[in-house]
Amino acid sequence: MSHDRREAGFKRRTRVADALATLLDAAEPHGRTESLPTADADGRVVAEPIDAPAPVPSYDRAAMDGYAVRAEDTFGASDRSPAVLRAAGTEAESVAPGEAARVHTGSAVPEGADAVVMIEQVEEVGEEVEAFDAVATGENVGEAGEDVADGQRLFDAGHVLRPSDLGLLKSVGLDAVPVYDPPTVAVIPTGEELVQSDPDPGEVIETNGLTVSRLVERWGGEARYRDVVTDDEEALAASVEADLDADVVVTTGGSSVGERDLIPEVVDGLGEVLVHGVALKPGHPVCLGVADGTPVVSLPGYPVACIVNAAQFLRPLQKRVGGTTADPFPTRRAVLDRKVPSEPGTRTFARVALSEREGDEGGDGANDGDGGAANLPAATPTRASGSGILSSVALADGWVVVPEPREGLDAGEVVDVELWEVTP
Repeated sequence: MSHDRREAGFKRRTRVADALATLLDAAEPHGRTESLPTADADGRVVAEPIDAPAPVPSYDRAAMDGYAVRAEDTFGASDRSPAVLRAAGTEAESVAPGEAARVHTGSAVPEGADAVVMIEQVEEVGEEVEAFDAVATGENVGEAGEDVADGQRLFDAGHVLRPSDLGLLKSVGLDAVPVYDPPTVAVIPTGEELVQSDPDPGEVIETNGLTVSRLVERWGGEARYRDVVTDDEEALAASVEADLDADVVVTTGGSSVGERDLIPEVVDGLGEVLVHGVALKPGHPVCLGVADGTPVVSLPGYPVACIVNAAQFLRPLQKRVGGTTADPFPTRRAVLDRKVPSEPGTRTFARVALSEREGDEGGDGANDGDGGAANLPAATPTRASGSGILSSVALADGWVVVPEPREGLDAGEVVDVELWEVTP
């Protein structure tokens, strides 16, 4: 990092959307794949399109307990004038005109039958069956392929598999699925003041590396949580260089423009700094770069700033190199109970805790004429400032994003709270 850069500081900051676009443009999916047993593929990313090799069900099946019949044999049947049919043999494979065969929900409909009379509408009399209800062709019958058609596209590449997806894959006979390998992310905490426990005056317990490595795993990656590296340029460069075989390298701390902030200079020496300084609060000193083809995300050392930037930059980058895209965080509507200040031109992430308001009955108020504010929870800022206050995130339920054009949000405004820890 040049002397001029240190003197200039962050007078010009890149907008969040532009910084993210620049970072993602410099990254590519790693492309490594494996065939994984379907039962073990929850949360993995599909590597190639998957089509159904067989229909589900593979046969016409009874949708009710009852009797399989030819629909035309029941025309005109009623309580007073039932259709009288011959009972076919047990487990009959076919039904002739004027016959009825006992079936159970899910069992195959015998050949020749095209409808099922519900058991409640049937009475057995010796070797005959009286049907008190006229059924139409196809009534109470699930056709072959009703659930899944033969050759139907099930999932495109990039889809993140869920438990219900695994059930669907198994139902069509797929015991293995092609998936991308989880992306590897090296997490390197930096700072000569960091210790793992029992800090002396002037020392700080290392938390950023632990937090980020667990976020990496929650987001579907494999984290390499490294030992703390001191503020020495050669040691930092050696540490980053040793992990350039990872898909992403993340450092925490040392990303600003002070004398001990050496990471941007290290990244410059190993490759290229793409962005240094983003119009984001908390955490504008983030540094984004590439070293020998490996994306490097240098997160600020203050814990809140570190977490905010990890969610905004590391998560979408990790998803991209892992073969998919990051879905938006789920949100919950709420009413701010205090003003949230913000600097115009900067995207601000205000940590908030949610609580029930008087008169809140748990509804989302979507159909209320006043926008539903009376039925929404309260969003209370846990702290308006202080990017080093880790408890302001740990004790929050989410954050409210103040967009760049706004100069804060007023108390009483209805806002969307991003529940950033709910979803991978």
